[in-house]
Formats: sequence, structure tokens, C-alpha cells
Amino acid sequence: MIHVITCDPFGVVRRGIREFLAEAVDVRLSGEAASAEELKRMLRTTQCDVLLLALALPGRSGLDVLADLVEAGSTVKVLVYSGEPEQQYAVRCLRAGAYGFLSKASDPRLLVTAVRMVGQGQKYLSPEATQLLADTVARPDAEAPAHQLLSNRELETLVRIASGKTMADIAREFMLSPKTVNVYRMRVREKLHLNNDAALTAYAIRNQLI
Repeated sequence: MIHVITCDPFGVVRRGIREFLAEAVDVRLSGEAASAEELKRMLRTTQCDVLLLALALPGRSGLDVLADLVEAGSTVKVLVYSGEPEQQYAVRCLRAGAYGFLSKASDPRLLVTAVRMVGQGQKYLSPEATQLLADTVARPDAEAPAHQLLSNRELETLVRIASGKTMADIAREFMLSPKTVNVYRMRVREKLHLNNDAALTAYAIRNQLI
């Protein structure tokens, strides 16, 4: 039996996961968390083989949660299940220690397949992400796009600004102050050598971040 915990801030997503996993006789949903803090408490008392982890969490990002688990030497295998752009996050997640990445835009029937593969210790990526990983390995570091130098939170900030969200919107989503979010924005501008939000949006579109 593969024991699964989900961590996603949206109840409708958790309900959908629950319904699809219920169809698999060899998979059991052990718990559901809506935030990093709730997940942390749950992992202390609940059996978990595979963690279905969203990246966009309130307070701390899923990538921060993943880093904590890796640093702690956790045996939990993380399958990132996210609405973030696959072409930008799949490879980053694998490098950070995830066992797989599944886009929320994928066929929901792939969810059980991915959970089974990760539960057995195998990596899971879509064919598109697999090709992207191959291209990334083959490409010299000097040719890597500039946004790969951004931190996880800086990249998330860039994507949200380019998607039209205000500083207040992003601050509420991240559960941070607008001042802190603005610091991330300025760091992104500095690292990408861009002068304003319009240039950030143009960069994101050009590099298929949105």
C-alpha cells in the first residue's frame, strides 16, 4: 500500500486528488494539508510514502518545503503537483530533490500512474519535461537563461508579476508584506537587468514563463 499526503491550499484541488486516488486499490490517502505548517505537523504523526506537493503555498513555497525534507534526510518521496509552468519548474524541482513533477493541466488519470511510479522509487516526468531535461543537460551552462539564477521565491514573484498580479495580490498569496514582495521584485530586476514591470512581463513571455 502506498500512503499519500497531499499539500495544496485549495480545497477543490485536494478533493479532486482524493477522488482520483480513491479509485486505486493500492493507494491510500493518509492526510491532507493546506499549508507548509500544517504539513509539518501532519508528517510527525501520519504515515507518508509519497507527498503530493503544490508549489504555491501560503507563507512558504513548496520548494522551501522540499528543501527542508531533503536537508532533514526524510524518506518521503515528493511528487510536485503544480499549476506552475512545467517547462520552468520541472527540472528545478528534480534538481531540488523531487521524484517527479506533474502539471495540474495534465490528464488527471496520470495522477495514479505518477504516484505509483514515485512510490516504487522511480522518477516521473511528462514526455515534454523529459525532453526539456535532456536539452538542459546537453546545453552548456553559459547558455542557460538568466532566470535560472533566480531564487525560488524570486522566480515565483516574476511569474506572478508577469501574470498581472499586483504587489498586494502577491503579498496575500505568499503571506508576506508588500514591502518584502517589492524586495523580491527589485532583486529580479537587478539579476535580469530589467528596468520595469513591463520589461519583466516581456521577458517572461519571451522565455515561456507564462
